[in-house]
Parts: sequence; structure tokens; C-alpha cells
Amino acid sequence: MDRIYFCIDMKTFFASVECVDRKLDPFKTNLVVADPSRGKGAICLAITPHMKMLGIKNRCRLFEIPKNVKYITAMPRMKKYIDTSADIYEIYLKYFSSNDIHVYSIDEAFIDATDYLKLYKKEPIELAKTIIKDIYDTYGLTATAGIGTNMYLAKIALDIMSKHSADNIGYLDEELYIKELGNHRPLKDFWQISRGIETRLNKMRIFTMNDIANTDDKKLFKAFGVNSVLLKDHSRGIEPCTIKDIKNYKSKSNSLSTSQILPKDYNFEDAKLAMKEMVEVLSLKLVGNKLKTEGIGLYIGYSKDMIEASKGTQRLVNGTDSYSEILKSFVTMYDRIVNRNTPIRRIGITFDRVTSSDYMQLNLFEDKIKIEKEENLQNTINILKEKMGKNSLLKGINLQEKATTMERNKMIGGHNAGY
Repeated sequence: MDRIYFCIDMKTFFASVECVDRKLDPFKTNLVVADPSRGKGAICLAITPHMKMLGIKNRCRLFEIPKNVKYITAMPRMKKYIDTSADIYEIYLKYFSSNDIHVYSIDEAFIDATDYLKLYKKEPIELAKTIIKDIYDTYGLTATAGIGTNMYLAKIALDIMSKHSADNIGYLDEELYIKELGNHRPLKDFWQISRGIETRLNKMRIFTMNDIANTDDKKLFKAFGVNSVLLKDHSRGIEPCTIKDIKNYKSKSNSLSTSQILPKDYNFEDAKLAMKEMVEVLSLKLVGNKLKTEGIGLYIGYSKDMIEASKGTQRLVNGTDSYSEILKSFVTMYDRIVNRNTPIRRIGITFDRVTSSDYMQLNLFEDKIKIEKEENLQNTINILKEKMGKNSLLKGINLQEKATTMERNKMIGGHNAGY
């Protein structure tokens, strides 16, 4: 017996939440979720379905909206969206065990509905409609659903098929997938095929899933390595991974990372200040979770992609949780790899090979007392910030003109957090 998966997505989630809050119909209202303080270049996190019907792209920038289109601008409220997402998850729990639910994003979830169809005496589409109606009746939000005999087909049924369905529900099994979508273009419409992958496939004269299925395995492997196996499976609608597999997955290596798009172009020294703040925040997280890192990574993106981004990695001998040691390594790398004369707009830092600090190897050349003092200080800072708020305790660098930590502490996911 085939398994039955649902992939349920909230239609233009952020924009719909804002409309419902204002007692407006998102299918009749022009509303964008964006931060106008970032200028006309600000990205719209979401637009209403009504604006999409006008031909406006969902992730457009404010200046790309036609001047003759009047619209409401709603400031992003990430905490509100997270809370609403949790409320919707509660609805899923009315019908399914958490073991059969995989939250894919803030507005999307996979559900293994196989064992519940008999329980509720419903066909797959009927049960999906029940969930969608419950969400709408409870929160006024419109959901769409993809139903498939594996997780991949459920996702494709959502992304492609549901858009052409009157009830916002699409269905695919392997046979129907090949029949309906084997020659579908463009390839970037398919989950896990980015524009870059599509371009590479097109250069190989591969334009459809049927083309991928008929391409020689060795030729595909030469171009895409082990990812060619995934491409080949997906070209036939095959996906062996289950929600149970996802729940049981244990990563062999762990990392911590953070990144930000700067509010405006920064010069070399100002961007270094912002990077130092980021290192401090991530180091506090490291100590707070009793972890150490054995390697670091740095990414610097330049304004308007004027030149190629600078990237670097460095191994840390024995591993450490010392903020001062980690910062010293980041500054050294920054000074070595970053272009001094090009404005900077993006910064990303990573702590690689993160493991428990309970088994940290002693180094005879380190000052153990100094390290313990620093660790105790970091732990105290963590306790105070947890009790009093992230901005309750700040360092001198956080008060400088081009510092970003105070403002970022008010955000969730880089966007306004408040109600």
C-alpha cells in the first residue's frame, strides 16, 4: 500500500495574517509586508494574493511595485507570525501525532496521513479539506495542500498542481507525475532545483524531468556528483526519505552560524566592528550551551556584488570556547581576505565542528585561570541577558555609531519582532 503524505502551506502567510488582523480580505486587498525604513529597495516579505493577480512578484522590492498600484504597507511582526504558526501546529495536533508531522518552515509542514485515513474514514482529499477548513474557520487563513505518495510528490503537488486546482489541493503519484509533469518547463519550478542548477542542466540540453530521466547516469554524475542520484530519482517521482527518517536523523557534525545584511554600505573598519559584535553574540551562545568550536568560517559580501564575495575558513587547534581567542582568529582572517576599498553589505560567520566543551583538551601554553575567568564572565552575561533582556548589558563597541547588535537584538530572523 502506498503511503499518503500531505504538504500544507499557508497562502501568502505574513500578508494574510496582517489582513486578518485588519479585518481585510487578502484576496481583495493590496497589502505588502515590508520595512519602509529600509528605503525603496526593501524586500517585500510577502504580498497578498490580490497583488499577485496583478502580476507583481511575491519577493519583489518596493520600487518594483508599479506606481499606479495603491497598497497598504505592514511592518514585519515576526513574533506575531511565529505565534500564529504555533497556533496552526496545534490544529495539526488535533488530527495527527507529532511523530507524523515535520515542520518544514514557519508556514509549511509535511504530514504522514497514511494511518489516519482509516481512523477518520476519509479519502486523502477529504481529510486535507477538513484540515484546511479548520484552519480557515479558526484563524481566517487560507491554506493550500499537496497530496502525494511520497514527500517529494506531496511538495510538487503543492507547488505546481494546487495552483491550478479550484479547491487549492493537488495530488500526485509516480505515474501521474510522469504523465502530467514529465515535460513541464521550467525546471526551476521543481523543489530543490535552483535557477543555478537549471542553468547548468540547460547547458547540457536538459530542459525537463523526462530529459533528466533519459540522461546517461555517468554524464549526470560527472556534472553533479552524488546529487545526480537525487536528480535521477526525482525525475521519476521517487523519494525514499520518510518523516520517520527525518526524525531519526542525527548529524555527524554540527555548526553555529549567524549572518546579516547591513543597513547600508559599510567601509572596511565599520564592517569589522559589526563582525566583532557577531562573534561576541555567537560566542555567548557557545558558552551558554557548553560547546566548543574547532573551526571558524567568514563570509563577506560586497555592495551590489561589485566584486566576488570574500570567503575564508580556519582550523582552531584543540577547539575552544574562548571569545578572545575566537575573536583574534576572526580579526586575523578578516584583515587577510577582505577587500579594503570596496563597500561591504553582507557578513556571515560560522563556528564549525561544534562539540561538547566537557571534553576540552588542555593546552600547556594557555593560561587556564584566565580562560576560566573569561568563561565565568560569559556565563554571567548570559544569565543577565536571559533575565533582563538582550540589551540589558552591552559593551562599549555596541554603542558605537555603526554598531548593529542593539538593533538586531530587537529582531527575529533579521526582521521586526514586535506586535
